[in-house]
Amino acid sequence: MSGDPGVTAGDIARLAGVGRATVSNWRRRHGDFPRPVGGTATSPLFSLSDIEDWLHRNGKPFEVSLADRLWQRLRASGDDFRLADLVGWAGLRLLELRGDTVKVPVRPPVPAVEPDDPGLPGLLAGLAAEHGHAAAFDMLFQRYVRAHSRRLVVTRADVARLMTRLACREGDVVLDPACGLGTLLLAAPGARLALGQEGEDSAARITAVRLLLAGTPAEVVAGDSLRRDAFPGEVADSIVCNPPFGDRSWGHDDLAGDPRWEYGLPPRGEPELAWVQHCLAHVRPGGRVAVLMPSAVASRRPGRRIRGNLLRAGALRAVLTLGSGGPDLWLLRRPKPGERPPPAVLLLDTEGDFARAEREWEAYPAGEFCVPVIDLLDDEVDLSPSRHRPRQSGDAFDRRFAETLDRLRAAAPVPPGLELLPDRRPLSFTTLAELAKAGVVAISQAPARLPSGGDVPVLTADDVAAGTGPSGTSAGPGLVMLEAGDVVATAAGAARVVDEPGAALGAGLTLYRPDARRLDAGFLAGFLGFAGGRDGNGGGSSRMDPRRTRVPRLSLESQRAYGRVFQELARMTETLREMSALGESLVRLSFDGLLDGHLRPSQ
Repeated sequence: MSGDPGVTAGDIARLAGVGRATVSNWRRRHGDFPRPVGGTATSPLFSLSDIEDWLHRNGKPFEVSLADRLWQRLRASGDDFRLADLVGWAGLRLLELRGDTVKVPVRPPVPAVEPDDPGLPGLLAGLAAEHGHAAAFDMLFQRYVRAHSRRLVVTRADVARLMTRLACREGDVVLDPACGLGTLLLAAPGARLALGQEGEDSAARITAVRLLLAGTPAEVVAGDSLRRDAFPGEVADSIVCNPPFGDRSWGHDDLAGDPRWEYGLPPRGEPELAWVQHCLAHVRPGGRVAVLMPSAVASRRPGRRIRGNLLRAGALRAVLTLGSGGPDLWLLRRPKPGERPPPAVLLLDTEGDFARAEREWEAYPAGEFCVPVIDLLDDEVDLSPSRHRPRQSGDAFDRRFAETLDRLRAAAPVPPGLELLPDRRPLSFTTLAELAKAGVVAISQAPARLPSGGDVPVLTADDVAAGTGPSGTSAGPGLVMLEAGDVVATAAGAARVVDEPGAALGAGLTLYRPDARRLDAGFLAGFLGFAGGRDGNGGGSSRMDPRRTRVPRLSLESQRAYGRVFQELARMTETLREMSALGESLVRLSFDGLLDGHLRPSQ
């Protein structure tokens, strides 16, 4: 192995902070642009060192982080079909470097691949020393997910948080029988033990590594859960699952007499109902289940008998449509012996408002969107939330329609005061790494995992993204305490200035403590959170290595002016989001009002 990996045009665009069209223009217009060293005519590969030299010669801002260099070397060590195995190898090495004596719990044990690049272990050790072992693996994992985004099914982070909040409790034994890359198990709060099963060996290894690096005791099994159940007879406190949709070869004929089908044999074309019953078979009486489902499962005629049986037994408690076109989230609970089933089921189209979903779930079974079970047990047993919108009284509709219209009219944003320059004056930039070396800003990170409990408030990544106060707690040594004027940023690009001291820095956050005499906190937060998203380091790579973020060299007075504009733009962004949500709500109310007789076209 040469140690000089090949990069695609997309890689060059991401690393250089430009679009792919710009890279194509460079290739056409510059005769000295490096020639491909491999690949195909439609997807050529270029030498990374040649690209670096060319970009530096032509004055293009460019710096390859250690994480990016390691990733490109890892990719060059094998073809795309082995990439998941190579990522798993990196995780195993990171566990060894951390000194873990726990063997990665994947059954059956699958031999890990060994890359043929002798320089990879040293690069991996350097990345772990710089960022920590868990963060180092997460950097590689995120790049792997981006590289194979069309092949991989990864549960959205906000959906994973919603599912685990509604189904899991601190100290649970949590099972995911279709765990994929471990997103749902990692989102479970304070799991005592994480159990997972996944059909792909490489994905099972990655899940196990991610859980162990996060400090969660785990056992992950490679294999098909429906055909080769890895946990027969074992029950969990809670189950979360995003099963494969539409798999017609799930084993209908082979599993016809399986005892898991307590609510009826799933039809051949309803594999999702097999997964629902598999989950219920593995949760303790009173235990909770959250399963993602295609929206059509709530109404398809072949599954009506099983849906009816789930309702009669009190096992199905809610169907929540998470967005336009689905998916739906089914919330279930295994009935206790002799327990009386609830009289209603929650059927809610969340319209993307997950906080609303949590509020309605807390009100169950007495909320506005709870439908009596007896009303659903007809020939169709249609559980689609869109078919069961609660009919509002005339006064209630009039009030809601008028309030929505007034709020939309009042929410019009006022843009900040900006003026065009007659002659564009390019700004001079530096990086956060250079500012840190000069003592202008101190950069630190929280431990990868904070001890639970205690009475010290902790500012979490969710708090920073939502703009709320500290919601976590912790105790013990090693906490990074925040001071007023600090800037805190998430890996996803959200940033804010700390107003009050006393809270600790949460896991996954980076702390920037500026010298107020030379660097304005609002200016820095704006570039980290807003401008940083389009920074010249490109494609989100600066979020993985925030020290590469480029910051203009400005006087303190100019920084403060920029900071004020960034704050106004942030408020404008929130206002536009609110207007979008209000606009969608008004459209839905208008349709409902026209159909229900509350509204008519103006004469």
